[in-house]
Amino acid sequence: MRKAFPTSAKIVVIGGGAIGTSIAYHLAKAGQTDVVLLEKSKLTEGATWHAAGLVGQFRSQQNLMSLMKDSVSLFDTLAEETGQETGWRKVGSIRVASTQDRWQELLKSHSAAQAVGFEMEIISPSEAKNLYPLMESNDLVGAAFIPEDGHVDPYSLTQAYAKGIRQNGGRVIEGVMVKELVRKTVGNKESITHVVTDHGTIEVDTVVNAAGLWARQVGQMAGVELPAGVVQHQYFVTEKTPDIPDGIPCFRDPDGGFYAKPEPGALAIGGWEQSTDKVNPKEGFPWHCERHLFDPNMDRLEEIFGPALHRFPILNELGVRTIINGPIPISPDGEPVIGPVPGLDNFFAACSFTSGIAASGGVGKAVANWILNGDPGLDLWAFDIRRFGPLQSGHKFLHDRAVESYSKYYDIHWPGEELETARGARRSPLYSRLKQEGAVFGSKFGWERANWFAHGDILQEDKFGFDRPGQAETIGREHKAAREQAVLVDQTSFTKFEISGPKACAFLQYMAVANVDKPVGGAVYSQLCNANGGIEADVTLIRRAEDCFWLITGSALGVRDRAWLEAGLLLFSEHHQGSIGTQDVVLRDITSSFGVLNLQGPNARKILEKVCDEDISHSGFPFMSTKDIRIGYAPALAYRVTYVGELGWELYIPTEYLEYAYETIMQAGQDQGLINMGYRAIDSLRLEKRYLAWGADINSDYNPFEAGLNFLIDWKKGNFLGREALLKIKEEGVSQRMVTLLLDDPLTVYGGEAVFCDGQVIAQTTSGNFAYSVGKSLVLAYLPLELLEKEVFEVQAFGQRSRAKLIKSSAYDPKGEKIRC
Repeated sequence: MRKAFPTSAKIVVIGGGAIGTSIAYHLAKAGQTDVVLLEKSKLTEGATWHAAGLVGQFRSQQNLMSLMKDSVSLFDTLAEETGQETGWRKVGSIRVASTQDRWQELLKSHSAAQAVGFEMEIISPSEAKNLYPLMESNDLVGAAFIPEDGHVDPYSLTQAYAKGIRQNGGRVIEGVMVKELVRKTVGNKESITHVVTDHGTIEVDTVVNAAGLWARQVGQMAGVELPAGVVQHQYFVTEKTPDIPDGIPCFRDPDGGFYAKPEPGALAIGGWEQSTDKVNPKEGFPWHCERHLFDPNMDRLEEIFGPALHRFPILNELGVRTIINGPIPISPDGEPVIGPVPGLDNFFAACSFTSGIAASGGVGKAVANWILNGDPGLDLWAFDIRRFGPLQSGHKFLHDRAVESYSKYYDIHWPGEELETARGARRSPLYSRLKQEGAVFGSKFGWERANWFAHGDILQEDKFGFDRPGQAETIGREHKAAREQAVLVDQTSFTKFEISGPKACAFLQYMAVANVDKPVGGAVYSQLCNANGGIEADVTLIRRAEDCFWLITGSALGVRDRAWLEAGLLLFSEHHQGSIGTQDVVLRDITSSFGVLNLQGPNARKILEKVCDEDISHSGFPFMSTKDIRIGYAPALAYRVTYVGELGWELYIPTEYLEYAYETIMQAGQDQGLINMGYRAIDSLRLEKRYLAWGADINSDYNPFEAGLNFLIDWKKGNFLGREALLKIKEEGVSQRMVTLLLDDPLTVYGGEAVFCDGQVIAQTTSGNFAYSVGKSLVLAYLPLELLEKEVFEVQAFGQRSRAKLIKSSAYDPKGEKIRC
């Protein structure tokens, strides 16, 4: 008997591809039987049905790799569990390098793989040839083999997920078109209350947008713009021949720009061309084009076929059986879009997957955890929807950047490389002036920011390489000036929030681990932790008035941190039994209202004294305090603080005064060696001081005790978010702690390297750079507590190892005397 169409459901998942079915499968398996998956046509009939089905696990970050490994673990058992064959074949994968630069990239990846216990073998060209006899190997430098990779049949995998949903009590309903998402304000929450379809209306608690090619339109139904675009991707399948062995590995030749998946007696060969075509960027992908394929683009195909013909001579003897040119979803940076959608408390996104088949198992598990437990189980910032904002969600930015990200998919990803499209949209008032001064800009959340400054006969353009070419004369010069004289940095892109209202202080006391209840003019550095004690944000808080605070965070963290604050406000209201009114705590983004100049260095006070009348002596203007001053004629909030380890001030200046203030300070600093400094030097300076960066060194996976930030926790102030968990951690102790390692040999390090002790891998570095003040490379890493008394460690980078000395505090000015003078 056919079941009636549901009128209510705890969770509705929209989209019947590999991602949507995996999410619903994991929800149902976790016991959430009141889950309904809606598919407007038939399962897989979007991007899934024409996907190649390669499963590659290696990613640059540990948690992203964990996501892919979770997929493989599920693929190993799913067919037996559900009784539905998935076509999973764990044949391994080979990635070849035909240039020295690509070989260095593979060696860098190998160190990262070792650090997290991921099986990745570095092999010679002849060994690669033995594993893959079809290839021409004479021009190869080397290769990597990952034995746990493979390929899966996308259709069969999706059907297995669907069968698992039904077996665990969930529902899969095909042929249902979602027409509307009803959005309402309930108390302080904006929620989706009903899913309206052509079969009826479903009252709902949570909605998941896994609509793939149509995710952007489904988002618009909810009143939000998602950074979910569509482009064309093509591959071809060869004729069959007995000369193609069964069970050969999957193959990737990134220097050639192509991949190859084994088919029975044939090869499916595709790639990431230097350009592709956008698909309906304004209107979105047509609803009725479920199984749509585009005409083959032979010019684009030639980019793939030529290198493949060189690598696989057998192609000279084979014809092309079919060409698939289909639509695939993509985001502005080419990575997926996952997580709770800001502005709605019950709407999740899981879309923009260019490798959705490979990721589906891990993503389904993570999103299910996120919905059921409020946490995905691991930090997924690189995939988090909150890394994007309204700028990136606009159709022009989205697709311009998406096409470039697509074209660079197999490029060597040089450290510090910047994308070139969708640039120049957000500029500080100093942009043109700094460009004239030699600034080489990078982009962060749409902002143009000076990375470094050319001088003399140095060209005003980036040089890329794994050995940081030319940076001693650029980054090193700026670094040295910060330590010995003075530097000025335009940090206007800082995200700035004003939090005001009669209960603003109480709210921030609840959110932050530090005591924010300082006198007016006081400031604190603090973490905002979750209920498990994980670090969700790393911020500065300035008290501007009894009922008004400024919260300062990173340029790219505004959407994320605002969402965390708004979620925290709901918890705070519940803590106060719903007694918080809309005007008791008001959150306002004031980023565009104020520019920021950061004056740092031992001569900073001498320079600032020339342009303001206020007392800025150490006794008159202590560290971690603020004053309203004037820089010449310009009003400014001066905040005595540092992220580079020197005497300095952040100067918050109304936007219209910024250029004048800059000119005034630069004029005053002429005889004090003042120069411009960019963001690249900040990184090397802050590492010498062991100052941590959220997203690299700390995130929700780490707590303040592990990071060495527990001294900021104020236990006397009363209850705060995460207090109970942090008290337990304090009592039980931690198993690892963040340290600095100073390398004996001049290896080039970036973060992600393997750390060894007694010949065994013990950790992965989180950050790395050259420490110009001490003349050595250094890294940060979380080391097991029982090893902190060891004297000898090793760090491996690009296939070489160096002895490393453990420094428990910082490599430069460990007592902090420079900043308190």
